[in-house]
Amino acid sequence: MPPDPTTAHEAAQALAVELRLLTSRLRRRLREEASAGDLTESQRAVLLRLERHEPSTVTELALALGVRSQSMGATVAALVDAGFVKGTPDPADGRRTILSLTAAARKTFKAVRAAREDWLLHAIEATYTPAEQRQVAAGVALLKRLVD
Repeated sequence: MPPDPTTAHEAAQALAVELRLLTSRLRRRLREEASAGDLTESQRAVLLRLERHEPSTVTELALALGVRSQSMGATVAALVDAGFVKGTPDPADGRRTILSLTAAARKTFKAVRAAREDWLLHAIEATYTPAEQRQVAAGVALLKRLVD
C-alpha cells in the first residue's frame, strides 16, 4: 500500500474545513429546534453579550461588538420593544442608561437552551451506541482544548 501523499498540514487544513462546516450545520440545526423568536444575528449577539457582561451601555455594547453606536441604539430599541432588555438610569451619571436583561429574556433563554439540550440528548441516544457516545465525549474534550 503506497504511503498517503497528504502532508500533516494538508490533513489539518481539511479537518479545519470539515469542522467549520460541521459546527455551522450543528448550530443551524440547534437554532431550528428552538429559537428565541425572530431575532436578528445582531440582536442575538447583544443578548448574549448582556447575559455574559451585564450591565452595559449602548456605547459599551457597540464597542464590544464592533458596530456604530447609532446602529447599536436601533438594535437595543428593538430588544426593549420585544421585552428582552430594560434600561435604567446610571446612578453615577444620569445621562447614561444602563442596559440589562429582563426576567422574560432569562426565562426565554432557559427554555430555548432546555429544548436544544433535549433535542441533542435524544439525537445522541438515537444515533450512537454507548461505546460511540464515549468516543463523542472524548472528541468533545479535545474540542474544548481547542477553544480554551
